[in-house]
Amino acid sequence: MTEPADLVLTNAEVHSLADPDETAEALAVRDGEVARVDSTYEIDFLDGVDTTTVDLAGRVLLPGFIDAHTHMVAVGKRLVHADLAGADSPAEAISRLTARADDTDHEWILGYGYDESEWDDSRYLTRADLDGVSTDRPVVAFREDMHTAGVNSVVLDRLGERMPDGDVRCENGDPTGVIVEDALGPVRDAIAPDRSETRELLLAAQERAHELGITGVHDMVRQSHAPRVYRDLDLDGDLALRVRINYWADHLDAVAEAGLATGHGSEFVRTGGIKTFTDGSFGGRTAKLGQSYADGDETGQWVVPPAELHDLAARVDEEGLQMSAHAIGDAAIDAVLDAYADLDPDMRHRIEHAELPSKGAIEHLAAMDVVASVQPNFLRWADEGGLYDTRLGTERRKRSNPYRELLDSDVRLAFGSDCMPLDPLFGIHEAVNAPVERQRLSTTEALRAYTSGAAYAGFDEDRLGTIEPGKEADFVVLDGSPWETSDIADIDVAMTVVDGEVVHDAR
Repeated sequence: MTEPADLVLTNAEVHSLADPDETAEALAVRDGEVARVDSTYEIDFLDGVDTTTVDLAGRVLLPGFIDAHTHMVAVGKRLVHADLAGADSPAEAISRLTARADDTDHEWILGYGYDESEWDDSRYLTRADLDGVSTDRPVVAFREDMHTAGVNSVVLDRLGERMPDGDVRCENGDPTGVIVEDALGPVRDAIAPDRSETRELLLAAQERAHELGITGVHDMVRQSHAPRVYRDLDLDGDLALRVRINYWADHLDAVAEAGLATGHGSEFVRTGGIKTFTDGSFGGRTAKLGQSYADGDETGQWVVPPAELHDLAARVDEEGLQMSAHAIGDAAIDAVLDAYADLDPDMRHRIEHAELPSKGAIEHLAAMDVVASVQPNFLRWADEGGLYDTRLGTERRKRSNPYRELLDSDVRLAFGSDCMPLDPLFGIHEAVNAPVERQRLSTTEALRAYTSGAAYAGFDEDRLGTIEPGKEADFVVLDGSPWETSDIADIDVAMTVVDGEVVHDAR
Protein backbone atom coordinates (compact mmCIF):
# COMPACT_ATOMS: atom_id res chain seq x y z
CA MET A 1 0.00 0.00 0.00
CA THR A 2 1.31 3.48 -0.88
CA GLU A 3 2.49 5.45 2.13
CA PRO A 4 0.35 8.54 2.90
CA ALA A 5 1.68 12.00 2.11
CA ASP A 6 2.66 14.61 4.68
CA LEU A 7 1.18 17.43 2.60
CA VAL A 8 -1.32 17.45 -0.25
CA LEU A 9 -1.94 20.55 -2.36
CA THR A 10 -5.12 20.02 -4.36
CA ASN A 11 -7.59 21.84 -6.62
CA ALA A 12 -4.69 23.69 -8.23
CA GLU A 13 -3.29 24.49 -11.65
CA VAL A 14 0.11 22.85 -11.28
CA HIS A 15 2.79 23.85 -13.79
CA SER A 16 5.86 21.67 -13.33
CA LEU A 17 7.87 23.78 -15.83
CA ALA A 18 9.70 20.55 -16.70
CA ASP A 19 7.51 20.40 -19.80
CA PRO A 20 5.98 23.65 -21.12
CA ASP A 21 2.65 21.97 -21.77
CA GLU A 22 2.49 19.80 -18.66
CA THR A 23 -0.13 20.65 -16.04
CA ALA A 24 -1.74 18.74 -13.20
CA GLU A 25 -4.43 19.24 -10.58
CA ALA A 26 -2.66 18.25 -7.40
CA LEU A 27 0.56 17.06 -5.84
CA ALA A 28 1.70 15.19 -2.77
CA VAL A 29 4.74 15.81 -0.55
CA ARG A 30 6.50 13.29 1.66
CA ASP A 31 9.64 13.90 3.76
CA GLY A 32 10.21 17.29 2.16
CA GLU A 33 10.17 15.95 -1.41
CA VAL A 34 7.62 15.79 -4.19
CA ALA A 35 6.07 12.31 -3.99
CA ARG A 36 3.60 12.56 -6.86
CA VAL A 37 2.13 15.06 -9.34
CA ASP A 38 -1.19 13.93 -10.78
CA SER A 39 -4.95 14.37 -10.92
CA THR A 40 -6.96 15.14 -7.81
CA TYR A 41 -8.44 11.63 -8.00
CA GLU A 42 -5.03 9.93 -7.92
CA ILE A 43 -3.56 12.22 -5.24
CA ASP A 44 -6.57 11.56 -2.98
CA PHE A 45 -5.25 8.03 -2.48
CA LEU A 46 -2.23 9.56 -0.64
CA ASP A 47 -4.39 11.52 1.79
CA GLY A 48 -3.97 9.82 5.17
CA VAL A 49 -4.96 10.49 8.78
CA ASP A 50 -1.94 12.70 9.43
CA THR A 51 -1.85 14.36 6.02
CA THR A 52 -2.26 18.14 5.83
CA THR A 53 -4.47 18.89 2.84
CA VAL A 54 -4.69 22.38 1.37
CA ASP A 55 -7.37 23.27 -1.17
CA LEU A 56 -5.83 25.93 -3.41
CA ALA A 57 -9.16 26.90 -4.97
CA GLY A 58 -7.85 26.82 -8.53
CA ARG A 59 -4.74 28.87 -7.91
CA VAL A 60 -1.55 28.48 -9.96
CA LEU A 61 1.20 26.38 -8.38
CA LEU A 62 4.80 26.73 -9.67
CA PRO A 63 8.30 25.73 -8.60
CA GLY A 64 9.62 28.17 -6.00
CA PHE A 65 11.49 31.15 -7.40
CA ILE A 66 15.29 31.10 -7.09
CA ASP A 67 16.99 34.49 -7.10
CA ALA A 68 20.35 33.86 -8.80
CA HIS A 69 21.89 37.18 -7.75
CA THR A 70 20.94 39.10 -4.65
CA HIS A 71 22.30 40.66 -1.47
CA MET A 72 20.17 39.55 1.45
CA VAL A 73 21.81 41.76 4.07
CA ALA A 74 21.06 44.73 1.80
CA VAL A 75 17.44 43.55 1.53
CA GLY A 76 17.28 43.46 5.31
CA LYS A 77 18.77 46.93 5.56
CA ARG A 78 16.04 48.34 3.36
CA LEU A 79 13.48 46.81 5.67
CA VAL A 80 15.16 48.01 8.87
CA HIS A 81 16.60 51.37 7.73
CA ALA A 82 15.14 54.03 5.40
CA ASP A 83 13.85 52.53 2.16
CA LEU A 84 14.40 55.15 -0.54
CA ALA A 85 13.09 52.99 -3.40
CA GLY A 86 10.09 54.63 -5.00
CA ALA A 87 10.88 58.10 -3.66
CA ASP A 88 9.68 60.40 -6.45
CA SER A 89 12.06 63.31 -5.85
CA PRO A 90 15.15 64.35 -3.87
CA ALA A 91 12.81 66.03 -1.39
CA GLU A 92 10.90 62.77 -0.82
CA ALA A 93 14.15 60.83 -0.29
CA ILE A 94 15.36 63.44 2.20
CA SER A 95 11.99 63.33 3.97
CA ARG A 96 12.30 59.56 4.43
CA LEU A 97 15.84 59.93 5.78
CA THR A 98 14.71 62.66 8.19
CA ALA A 99 11.89 60.45 9.43
CA ARG A 100 14.41 57.65 9.98
CA ALA A 101 16.66 60.03 11.93
CA ASP A 102 13.75 60.92 14.18
CA ASP A 103 12.85 57.26 14.75
CA THR A 104 16.25 55.82 15.65
CA ASP A 105 18.93 56.31 18.27
CA HIS A 106 21.56 54.78 15.94
CA GLU A 107 24.39 57.17 15.24
CA TRP A 108 24.37 56.47 11.50
CA ILE A 109 21.32 57.47 9.47
CA LEU A 110 21.16 55.17 6.46
CA GLY A 111 18.94 54.99 3.40
CA TYR A 112 18.95 52.52 0.52
CA GLY A 113 17.64 52.34 -3.01
CA TYR A 114 17.09 55.84 -4.42
CA ASP A 115 16.94 56.10 -8.22
CA GLU A 116 17.48 59.60 -9.56
CA SER A 117 16.74 58.48 -13.13
CA GLU A 118 13.04 58.39 -12.22
CA TRP A 119 13.00 61.97 -10.87
CA ASP A 120 12.12 65.12 -12.81
CA ASP A 121 15.11 66.66 -11.02
CA SER A 122 17.45 63.88 -12.15
CA ARG A 123 20.53 64.25 -9.97
CA TYR A 124 22.41 62.42 -7.25
CA LEU A 125 21.82 63.23 -3.59
CA THR A 126 24.61 65.51 -2.38
CA ARG A 127 26.26 66.69 0.78
CA ALA A 128 24.01 69.76 0.80
CA ASP A 129 20.92 67.55 0.68
CA LEU A 130 22.10 65.24 3.42
CA ASP A 131 23.36 68.03 5.71
CA GLY A 132 19.68 68.94 5.76
CA VAL A 133 19.01 65.63 7.51
CA SER A 134 21.72 66.09 10.15
CA THR A 135 24.86 68.14 10.69
CA ASP A 136 26.08 66.16 13.70
CA ARG A 137 25.29 62.53 12.77
CA PRO A 138 26.68 60.70 9.72
CA VAL A 139 24.12 60.31 6.92
CA VAL A 140 24.46 58.02 3.87
CA ALA A 141 22.01 57.58 0.99
CA PHE A 142 22.89 54.64 -1.28
CA ARG A 143 21.79 54.72 -4.90
CA GLU A 144 19.91 51.62 -6.00
CA ASP A 145 22.93 50.07 -7.74
CA MET A 146 25.10 50.40 -4.58
CA HIS A 147 27.94 51.75 -6.75
CA THR A 148 27.08 55.35 -5.86
CA ALA A 149 26.13 57.05 -2.61
CA GLY A 150 25.56 60.50 -1.20
CA VAL A 151 27.11 61.38 2.16
CA ASN A 152 26.88 64.40 4.42
CA SER A 153 29.68 66.58 5.76
CA VAL A 154 30.07 64.46 8.89
CA VAL A 155 30.94 61.42 6.79
CA LEU A 156 33.39 63.37 4.61
CA ASP A 157 35.10 64.86 7.68
CA ARG A 158 35.36 61.45 9.33
CA LEU A 159 36.26 59.22 6.38
CA GLY A 160 37.25 61.49 3.50
CA GLU A 161 40.99 60.94 3.86
CA ARG A 162 40.47 57.19 3.40
CA MET A 163 38.56 57.60 0.14
CA PRO A 164 40.40 57.44 -3.22
CA ASP A 165 40.41 60.94 -4.71
CA GLY A 166 39.25 59.75 -8.11
CA ASP A 167 36.08 58.24 -6.65
CA VAL A 168 35.03 61.36 -4.74
CA ARG A 169 33.08 63.72 -7.01
CA CYS A 170 34.07 67.37 -6.71
CA GLU A 171 32.97 70.76 -8.00
CA ASN A 172 35.44 73.64 -7.98
CA GLY A 173 37.76 71.45 -5.91
CA ASP A 174 35.20 70.79 -3.16
CA PRO A 175 33.63 67.34 -2.54
CA THR A 176 29.97 67.30 -3.51
CA GLY A 177 29.19 64.40 -1.19
CA VAL A 178 28.70 62.04 -4.15
CA ILE A 179 31.04 59.05 -3.94
CA VAL A 180 31.42 56.04 -6.23
CA GLU A 181 33.07 52.61 -6.35
CA ASP A 182 36.09 52.27 -4.00
CA ALA A 183 35.21 55.41 -2.07
CA LEU A 184 32.27 53.47 -0.66
CA GLY A 185 34.64 50.99 1.00
CA PRO A 186 35.39 53.05 4.14
CA VAL A 187 31.66 53.75 4.51
CA ARG A 188 30.75 50.08 4.24
CA ASP A 189 33.42 49.24 6.82
CA ALA A 190 32.10 51.85 9.23
CA ILE A 191 28.47 50.71 9.05
CA ALA A 192 29.07 46.95 8.82
CA PRO A 193 26.52 45.17 11.07
CA ASP A 194 27.78 42.87 13.82
CA ARG A 195 26.74 39.23 14.05
CA SER A 196 23.60 39.93 16.06
CA GLU A 197 22.40 42.66 13.73
CA THR A 198 23.22 40.51 10.71
CA ARG A 199 20.90 37.83 12.09
CA GLU A 200 18.13 40.42 12.45
CA LEU A 201 18.67 41.63 8.89
CA LEU A 202 18.73 38.14 7.37
CA LEU A 203 15.58 37.05 9.18
CA ALA A 204 13.79 40.17 7.94
CA ALA A 205 15.04 39.50 4.41
CA GLN A 206 13.98 35.84 4.60
CA GLU A 207 10.44 36.85 5.59
CA ARG A 208 10.29 39.27 2.67
CA ALA A 209 11.61 36.62 0.28
CA HIS A 210 8.87 34.23 1.35
CA GLU A 211 6.23 36.91 0.79
CA LEU A 212 7.49 37.14 -2.80
CA GLY A 213 7.53 33.39 -3.46
CA ILE A 214 11.31 33.04 -3.25
CA THR A 215 12.52 29.69 -1.93
CA GLY A 216 16.22 29.95 -2.77
CA VAL A 217 18.87 32.65 -3.25
CA HIS A 218 22.41 33.00 -4.49
CA ASP A 219 23.70 35.58 -2.02
CA MET A 220 26.70 37.71 -3.00
CA VAL A 221 28.52 38.23 0.30
CA ARG A 222 31.39 40.56 1.13
CA GLN A 223 32.97 41.38 4.50
CA SER A 224 29.90 40.17 6.33
CA HIS A 225 28.92 37.85 9.15
CA ALA A 226 26.27 36.40 6.81
CA PRO A 227 28.04 33.06 6.08
CA ARG A 228 28.36 32.35 9.82
CA VAL A 229 24.82 33.57 10.54
CA TYR A 230 23.31 31.46 7.76
CA ARG A 231 24.92 28.38 9.27
CA ASP A 232 23.75 29.41 12.76
CA LEU A 233 20.20 29.80 11.47
CA ASP A 234 20.44 26.43 9.72
CA LEU A 235 21.63 24.67 12.88
CA ASP A 236 18.96 26.43 14.96
CA GLY A 237 16.22 25.36 12.55
CA ASP A 238 15.40 28.98 11.70
CA LEU A 239 16.48 28.94 8.05
CA ALA A 240 13.71 28.23 5.55
CA LEU A 241 15.49 29.44 2.45
CA ARG A 242 18.03 27.55 0.32
CA VAL A 243 21.15 29.70 0.22
CA ARG A 244 24.20 29.51 -2.01
CA ILE A 245 26.96 31.77 -0.70
CA ASN A 246 29.14 33.51 -3.26
CA TYR A 247 32.17 34.89 -1.45
CA TRP A 248 33.92 38.02 -2.63
CA ALA A 249 37.31 37.61 -4.27
CA ASP A 250 39.11 39.13 -1.29
CA HIS A 251 37.99 36.04 0.69
CA LEU A 252 39.46 33.55 -1.80
CA ASP A 253 42.46 32.66 0.36
CA ALA A 254 40.24 31.98 3.37
CA VAL A 255 37.77 29.93 1.30
CA ALA A 256 40.60 27.86 -0.16
CA GLU A 257 42.29 27.36 3.23
CA ALA A 258 38.98 26.19 4.69
CA GLY A 259 38.76 23.57 1.94
CA LEU A 260 35.45 24.85 0.61
CA ALA A 261 34.45 24.01 -2.93
CA THR A 262 31.40 24.77 -5.03
CA GLY A 263 28.47 22.64 -3.82
CA HIS A 264 29.81 21.91 -0.33
CA GLY A 265 27.29 22.30 2.48
CA SER A 266 23.91 21.24 3.80
CA GLU A 267 20.44 21.08 2.28
CA PHE A 268 20.00 24.78 3.06
CA VAL A 269 23.46 26.38 3.01
CA ARG A 270 25.97 25.60 0.30
CA THR A 271 29.12 27.16 -1.09
CA GLY A 272 28.52 28.83 -4.42
CA GLY A 273 31.76 30.32 -5.64
CA ILE A 274 33.83 33.49 -5.86
CA LYS A 275 32.38 36.85 -6.88
CA THR A 276 34.32 39.76 -8.32
CA PHE A 277 33.75 43.05 -10.11
CA THR A 278 35.20 44.11 -13.43
CA ASP A 279 33.44 47.45 -13.91
CA GLY A 280 30.80 49.62 -12.26
CA SER A 281 27.30 50.69 -13.34
CA PHE A 282 25.55 52.68 -16.05
CA GLY A 283 23.90 54.84 -13.42
CA GLY A 284 27.28 55.94 -12.07
CA ARG A 285 28.87 56.08 -15.57
CA THR A 286 31.42 53.56 -14.31
CA ALA A 287 30.43 50.53 -16.43
CA LYS A 288 33.29 49.95 -18.89
CA LEU A 289 32.32 50.66 -22.51
CA GLY A 290 34.12 50.24 -25.80
CA GLN A 291 32.93 53.71 -26.81
CA SER A 292 32.19 56.74 -24.68
CA TYR A 293 28.91 57.42 -22.90
CA ALA A 294 26.25 59.27 -24.84
CA ASP A 295 26.11 61.93 -22.12
CA GLY A 296 29.85 62.20 -21.44
CA ASP A 297 33.33 61.74 -22.88
CA GLU A 298 34.40 58.95 -20.52
CA THR A 299 34.18 55.20 -21.17
CA GLY A 300 33.77 54.10 -17.56
CA GLN A 301 36.38 52.49 -15.36
CA TRP A 302 37.89 49.18 -14.43
CA VAL A 303 37.23 48.09 -10.86
CA VAL A 304 39.35 44.99 -11.46
CA PRO A 305 41.67 45.41 -14.49
CA PRO A 306 41.67 42.66 -17.15
CA ALA A 307 45.13 41.31 -16.27
CA GLU A 308 44.18 40.97 -12.60
CA LEU A 309 40.85 39.42 -13.58
CA HIS A 310 42.61 36.83 -15.75
CA ASP A 311 44.88 35.75 -12.86
CA LEU A 312 41.96 35.60 -10.43
CA ALA A 313 39.83 33.49 -12.76
CA ALA A 314 42.64 30.97 -13.22
CA ARG A 315 43.11 30.69 -9.45
CA VAL A 316 39.38 30.28 -8.78
CA ASP A 317 39.09 27.56 -11.41
CA GLU A 318 42.14 25.78 -10.01
CA GLU A 319 40.59 25.74 -6.54
CA GLY A 320 37.48 23.95 -7.83
CA LEU A 321 35.24 26.98 -7.42
CA GLN A 322 32.72 28.58 -9.70
CA MET A 323 33.44 32.20 -10.61
CA SER A 324 30.85 34.96 -10.85
CA ALA A 325 32.15 38.13 -12.48
CA HIS A 326 30.16 41.37 -12.48
CA ALA A 327 30.38 42.82 -16.00
CA ILE A 328 27.95 45.40 -17.37
CA GLY A 329 29.60 47.29 -20.22
CA ASP A 330 30.56 45.63 -23.50
CA ALA A 331 34.28 46.05 -22.85
CA ALA A 332 33.92 44.45 -19.41
CA ILE A 333 31.94 41.50 -20.79
CA ASP A 334 34.63 40.88 -23.40
CA ALA A 335 37.32 41.00 -20.68
CA VAL A 336 35.50 38.35 -18.63
CA LEU A 337 35.08 36.05 -21.61
CA ASP A 338 38.80 36.42 -22.36
CA ALA A 339 39.59 35.50 -18.75
CA TYR A 340 37.31 32.45 -18.94
CA ALA A 341 38.67 31.16 -22.26
CA ASP A 342 40.93 28.47 -20.80
CA LEU A 343 38.86 27.52 -17.74
CA ASP A 344 36.98 24.29 -17.07
CA PRO A 345 33.55 24.66 -18.79
CA ASP A 346 32.06 22.14 -16.34
CA MET A 347 32.39 24.75 -13.57
CA ARG A 348 29.58 26.82 -15.12
CA HIS A 349 31.40 30.11 -14.61
CA ARG A 350 29.06 33.07 -14.68
CA ILE A 351 28.82 36.64 -15.90
CA GLU A 352 26.65 38.73 -13.62
CA HIS A 353 24.42 41.36 -15.30
CA ALA A 354 25.87 41.19 -18.85
CA GLU A 355 23.78 44.22 -19.79
CA LEU A 356 25.47 45.20 -23.05
CA PRO A 357 26.95 42.14 -24.76
CA SER A 358 28.13 42.43 -28.35
CA LYS A 359 27.01 39.94 -30.99
CA GLY A 360 30.41 38.25 -30.70
CA ALA A 361 30.12 38.08 -26.93
CA ILE A 362 26.76 36.32 -27.18
CA GLU A 363 28.29 33.73 -29.50
CA HIS A 364 31.16 33.18 -27.06
CA LEU A 365 28.79 32.89 -24.09
CA ALA A 366 27.01 30.05 -25.84
CA ALA A 367 30.14 28.31 -27.12
CA MET A 368 31.86 28.44 -23.71
CA ASP A 369 28.71 27.43 -21.75
CA VAL A 370 29.08 30.49 -19.54
CA VAL A 371 25.95 31.29 -17.52
CA ALA A 372 24.39 34.70 -18.11
CA SER A 373 23.15 35.62 -14.63
CA VAL A 374 20.95 38.60 -15.48
CA GLN A 375 18.41 40.90 -13.87
CA PRO A 376 15.21 41.45 -15.88
CA ASN A 377 14.02 44.16 -13.50
CA PHE A 378 16.77 46.37 -15.01
CA LEU A 379 14.58 46.62 -18.11
CA ARG A 380 12.60 49.33 -16.37
CA TRP A 381 15.48 51.65 -17.32
CA ALA A 382 15.39 50.59 -20.99
CA ASP A 383 12.36 52.59 -22.12
CA GLU A 384 12.79 55.39 -24.63
CA GLY A 385 14.00 58.43 -22.72
CA GLY A 386 15.07 56.33 -19.74
CA LEU A 387 18.44 55.82 -18.07
CA TYR A 388 19.86 53.57 -20.81
CA ASP A 389 18.81 56.07 -23.47
CA THR A 390 20.52 58.89 -21.61
CA ARG A 391 23.73 57.00 -20.89
CA LEU A 392 24.06 54.86 -24.01
CA GLY A 393 22.01 56.44 -26.77
CA THR A 394 19.26 54.80 -28.80
CA GLU A 395 21.26 52.16 -30.66
CA ARG A 396 23.00 50.72 -27.61
CA ARG A 397 19.83 50.97 -25.52
CA LYS A 398 17.99 48.80 -28.01
CA ARG A 399 20.60 46.05 -27.85
CA SER A 400 20.94 46.09 -24.06
CA ASN A 401 19.69 43.15 -21.98
CA PRO A 402 19.02 41.02 -25.10
CA TYR A 403 17.32 38.06 -23.42
CA ARG A 404 15.56 36.79 -26.54
CA GLU A 405 18.83 36.78 -28.46
CA LEU A 406 20.67 35.13 -25.59
CA LEU A 407 18.09 32.36 -25.26
CA ASP A 408 17.85 31.79 -29.00
CA SER A 409 21.65 31.47 -29.09
CA ASP A 410 21.46 28.69 -26.45
CA VAL A 411 23.04 30.79 -23.72
CA ARG A 412 22.25 29.54 -20.21
CA LEU A 413 19.96 32.19 -18.71
CA ALA A 414 19.49 32.62 -14.96
CA PHE A 415 17.32 35.40 -13.53
CA GLY A 416 17.97 37.30 -10.31
CA SER A 417 17.03 40.65 -8.85
CA ASP A 418 20.19 42.23 -7.39
CA CYS A 419 17.47 43.32 -4.90
CA MET A 420 16.38 46.13 -7.25
CA PRO A 421 13.69 45.20 -6.18
CA LEU A 422 13.59 41.69 -4.68
CA ASP A 423 10.51 40.63 -6.64
CA PRO A 424 10.56 37.81 -9.21
CA LEU A 425 7.12 38.63 -10.61
CA PHE A 426 8.25 42.18 -11.33
CA GLY A 427 11.29 40.87 -13.20
CA ILE A 428 9.24 38.29 -15.10
CA HIS A 429 6.79 41.03 -16.10
CA GLU A 430 9.64 43.16 -17.42
CA ALA A 431 11.11 40.30 -19.45
CA VAL A 432 7.75 39.44 -21.02
CA ASN A 433 7.02 43.12 -21.77
CA ALA A 434 10.54 44.28 -22.65
CA PRO A 435 10.64 47.75 -24.27
CA VAL A 436 12.32 46.32 -27.37
CA GLU A 437 9.71 43.91 -28.70
CA ARG A 438 12.15 41.59 -30.47
CA GLN A 439 13.87 40.85 -27.13
CA ARG A 440 10.75 39.76 -25.24
CA LEU A 441 10.46 36.31 -23.69
CA SER A 442 7.37 34.19 -23.38
CA THR A 443 5.87 33.82 -19.92
CA THR A 444 7.11 30.23 -19.68
CA GLU A 445 10.64 31.18 -20.72
CA ALA A 446 10.79 33.97 -18.14
CA LEU A 447 9.46 31.70 -15.39
CA ARG A 448 12.02 29.03 -16.29
CA ALA A 449 14.86 31.56 -16.04
CA TYR A 450 13.72 32.31 -12.47
CA THR A 451 13.39 28.61 -11.58
CA SER A 452 15.22 25.92 -13.54
CA GLY A 453 17.65 28.41 -15.09
CA ALA A 454 18.70 29.71 -11.69
CA ALA A 455 18.86 26.14 -10.37
CA TYR A 456 21.26 25.19 -13.18
CA ALA A 457 23.46 28.20 -12.38
CA GLY A 458 23.76 26.79 -8.86
CA PHE A 459 24.36 23.13 -9.86
CA ASP A 460 20.94 22.38 -8.37
CA GLU A 461 18.97 21.19 -11.40
CA ASP A 462 18.70 17.66 -9.97
CA ARG A 463 16.88 18.85 -6.84
CA LEU A 464 15.35 22.25 -7.59
CA GLY A 465 13.76 24.32 -10.32
CA THR A 466 10.91 22.07 -11.51
CA ILE A 467 8.09 20.14 -9.84
CA GLU A 468 8.89 16.45 -10.32
CA PRO A 469 8.86 13.39 -8.05
CA GLY A 470 12.04 13.21 -5.99
CA LYS A 471 12.75 16.93 -6.12
CA GLU A 472 12.62 19.24 -3.10
CA ALA A 473 9.13 20.43 -2.20
CA ASP A 474 9.71 24.14 -2.83
CA PHE A 475 6.70 25.89 -4.37
CA VAL A 476 5.03 29.24 -4.94
CA VAL A 477 1.25 29.58 -5.27
CA LEU A 478 -0.09 32.56 -7.21
CA ASP A 479 -3.53 34.17 -6.99
CA GLY A 480 -3.62 34.60 -10.75
CA SER A 481 -2.16 33.05 -13.87
CA PRO A 482 0.88 34.80 -15.39
CA TRP A 483 -0.20 33.33 -18.75
CA GLU A 484 -3.55 35.14 -18.65
CA THR A 485 -2.64 38.74 -17.79
CA SER A 486 -0.45 41.49 -19.16
CA ASP A 487 0.16 42.72 -15.60
CA ILE A 488 2.24 39.88 -14.19
CA ALA A 489 3.83 42.18 -11.62
CA ASP A 490 0.42 42.75 -10.03
CA ILE A 491 -0.24 39.08 -9.29
CA ASP A 492 -0.28 38.33 -5.56
CA VAL A 493 1.67 35.49 -3.98
CA ALA A 494 -0.85 33.40 -2.06
CA MET A 495 1.49 30.83 -0.52
CA THR A 496 5.13 29.80 -0.36
CA VAL A 497 6.28 26.29 0.58
CA VAL A 498 9.88 25.35 1.40
CA ASP A 499 10.94 21.77 2.06
CA GLY A 500 7.29 20.77 2.35
CA GLU A 501 6.52 23.39 5.01
CA VAL A 502 4.21 26.35 4.44
CA VAL A 503 6.34 29.40 5.25
CA HIS A 504 3.98 32.06 3.91
CA ASP A 505 0.20 31.92 3.61
CA ALA A 506 -1.70 35.00 2.40
CA ARG A 507 -4.82 33.25 1.09
